[in-house]
Amino acid sequence: MSTQLKQEPNHQPSGNRVERYFQLNELGTNVKTEFVAGFTTFLAMAYILFVNPNVLGAAGMDTGAVFVATGLVALVGSVVMGLLANYPIAIAPGMGLNAFFAYSVVIGMGIPWQTALSGVLVSGLFFIALTLSGIRETVVNAIPGPLKMAVAAGIGFFIAFIGLKNAGIVVANEATLVGLGSLGTGTTLLSVFGLVVTALLMVRNVKGGIFIGMLLTAVIGMIFNLVPTPTAISDVISAPPSMSSTFGQAFINFSDVFTVQMLVVILTFFFIDFFDTAGTLVAVARQAGIMKDNKVPRASKALLADSTATVAGAIFGTSTATSFVESSAGVAAGGRSGLTAVFAGLFFGLALFFSPLLAVVTSAVTAPALIIVGVLMASALLDIDWRKLEIAIPSFMTILMMPLTSSIATGIGLGFILYPLMMIAKGKTKEIHPIMYGMLVIFLAYFIFLPHA
Repeated sequence: MSTQLKQEPNHQPSGNRVERYFQLNELGTNVKTEFVAGFTTFLAMAYILFVNPNVLGAAGMDTGAVFVATGLVALVGSVVMGLLANYPIAIAPGMGLNAFFAYSVVIGMGIPWQTALSGVLVSGLFFIALTLSGIRETVVNAIPGPLKMAVAAGIGFFIAFIGLKNAGIVVANEATLVGLGSLGTGTTLLSVFGLVVTALLMVRNVKGGIFIGMLLTAVIGMIFNLVPTPTAISDVISAPPSMSSTFGQAFINFSDVFTVQMLVVILTFFFIDFFDTAGTLVAVARQAGIMKDNKVPRASKALLADSTATVAGAIFGTSTATSFVESSAGVAAGGRSGLTAVFAGLFFGLALFFSPLLAVVTSAVTAPALIIVGVLMASALLDIDWRKLEIAIPSFMTILMMPLTSSIATGIGLGFILYPLMMIAKGKTKEIHPIMYGMLVIFLAYFIFLPHA
């Protein structure tokens, strides 16, 4: 069969062209396996379709428009990742990045969401430029490993804290600032149920555990009249909502991004996405067995796909897009090539017709997902050497200050200031990259001249 195909290249079935393009035979997979893996990845990530509008909605953005933007970014980003880099990694607006966008930048700093989208656009363009120029390795290598892990863990705590507040489990308290909410409240009980169920599913390694947990929570909520119950087919399926309220808004206030405040915002968008994507690439590539000599092949193409999705997302009207570590669920199901990502992206495209379910997936339903994602991100704590104070102090302050100040930028800023100071005090100046001194100056200016942020 293979000899005949080589002799008649102009008469090969399209299926074989797909196999050759994605190198399915070399990777030990096939179209059916990649389809199942793509659907598995979609299920593991589908929660972002409802959580992202919920988070960005807090910033005043139209949830219907954000829902469509989220699905389109996942569709475009995942397909580009599959076709360009041939990796089984799907892309969507990232958790942590959306929380920073809504709660730190828009609500905390008082920056209009349109300007924040401009910041996302600039960070994406900056990412593309660094990827094409090859400077990205210099930038990422300049940031010490412990600080990267601290940022990831801190964002995990921050996201979990938001989830606990949305659930009503943690509430404001005049005496202690925060305290335990009333667990007898219906919506709070619903979130607690969702948290327990989702946790059990995750512990049992159920594929798409977070998404299934949300579905079960929504069903229980409908049974007890805690969330709206669909009564007609139009309450489940309809044409995608209009994106007119968010599409192109990144260009409206583009001139406002050239300030010290927005420079810090853009750098934060960039660093979080950079580390998130790099970590996901390594983790999924290792799991899929496609790493060579401890290096990720075609990494530049994967980074280019990721940054392209961020630019597209800013134009559509959503926060920074990133590679999802949930793609590992698809790899566990046998996915090995970019065809997995392509199928996952196509499923996100189909999901655009289920926007009415946004009314059912309330903050009480999405809160457990935020908490569980926070738990997963907190695993980065394992890679920090807590025995060395020069590392432990800046890492600890980075992690602690994110949830306590409701600002990811504040946590990163303190870490980037304290790290070089601690290393100088320890006599390890040779281990400090010159770029870190530049970050020290930028964040000092940020705190001195913009204390209200």
